[in-house]
Amino acid sequence: MPLPELIEIVPLDDKRVRAEITVPGSKSITNRALILAALAAGEVTLEGALWSEDTQIMVAALHALGFEVQVQPDPNESGNRRLTVKGQNGRIPKAGTAEHPLELRVGNAGTAARFLAALVCLGRGVYRLTGVPRMHERPQAALFQALRELGYRVDSPNNKLPAVIHSPARPGASVPPSCTVRITESSQFASALLLCARAGGWRVRIEGEDSEEASYVEMTRRLIEQFPANGGSFRIEPDASSGSYFWAANEPAALTHRTSDADAAGDFSAWPIRVRDWPASSLQIDHRWPRILARISQATVLPPTSPEAGYTISRRDDLADAIMTAIVLAPLMGTPGQFTDLGRLRLQECERVAALRTELTKCGARITETGDTLTVYPSPLHGAVIATYNYHRMAMCFAILGLKVPGIKIHNPDCVKKTFPNFFQKLAAAPPNGLGAIIRDARTGRQLAAEALLAE
Repeated sequence: MPLPELIEIVPLDDKRVRAEITVPGSKSITNRALILAALAAGEVTLEGALWSEDTQIMVAALHALGFEVQVQPDPNESGNRRLTVKGQNGRIPKAGTAEHPLELRVGNAGTAARFLAALVCLGRGVYRLTGVPRMHERPQAALFQALRELGYRVDSPNNKLPAVIHSPARPGASVPPSCTVRITESSQFASALLLCARAGGWRVRIEGEDSEEASYVEMTRRLIEQFPANGGSFRIEPDASSGSYFWAANEPAALTHRTSDADAAGDFSAWPIRVRDWPASSLQIDHRWPRILARISQATVLPPTSPEAGYTISRRDDLADAIMTAIVLAPLMGTPGQFTDLGRLRLQECERVAALRTELTKCGARITETGDTLTVYPSPLHGAVIATYNYHRMAMCFAILGLKVPGIKIHNPDCVKKTFPNFFQKLAAAPPNGLGAIIRDARTGRQLAAEALLAE
């Protein structure tokens, strides 16, 4: 049963909540691992794999391509599954024809759209990739150009989805096949090619590999190195971006006397609200978030005239999606925050820079936007109806704000199903496994039970 169209998050009465939350597996790692498992020379079991809209899209596509994927519950986290994939050693079992291409629907899942485009080139036939209207607006050109350099025919009038891909490569392609891919618009272009390069015998040269995008390319490279290519078991680590919301539920005042030790040692066990099994070092750039939150909290207690007052966080150098969490918290901090290098946020599921500025301004925040930089000033906030733009991270970021500011109402909360279907259940569950938050149907005022808060 879907969630109400509009829900209200009630601020936590008890500021002393102590909780240790489990979060589902990383979406980025799960969808990469599914591609590698399909290409493996044996059966691979993925432990702790995220089970959400984006990963279900990938599993459905693998089924459509003829791969056998078994799905079993995860006893430790209801938002995860144990996925067992029977690898085909680089072979794609099914294909379509020019008259009847094999259809793959990718929704608004960027990883599925990009990774599957490369994967089907290993098949023998014709495939058509299509998505929702927003996915049809998102960039694909650099990936399609690289696939054409490798010798594959990609039919797309505007170099976006929908697209028809023909394999195998046309006669006369270079031996060994090689290509150059630019990642100015998305690192997923390079990751798609790298995931399939060994099976395809491709040589891939990457251009535009700045530090912002290099972290995701490095994730892919390290995953390929670690993955059991001949079969076995692989554990997916918790999603660091999803974990950022629960670290952010802590009150900054509760952290300031602990930040020095935490920042130095990476030990956050004394924090009132924690995320279980948080990796000290990780494939994910957002594993840095607790340290950065500690730094922000420390900055808030400095006098405004201090030369160290204020803080700057870069989407290129410091955080990935968790920078949205930092931006939404910023008006509650006692010093201005500057958020730089935000250009990539404009190109994904929605125009996230404009969305953040618009919705925070609704709540009373003072924000200036200069190029790809937002500066957020300490501001008295009030409630508002938050548009989520059908984007999961907008819903989750502002839900955490609702734990601190009365009157925050979230429109279309079901959008969290993209990466974290049981997010609102975690908010409402009793401590120590949840935060004990009250969530209401904003139209009727009725309190929603935790078990009724699964996004579907």
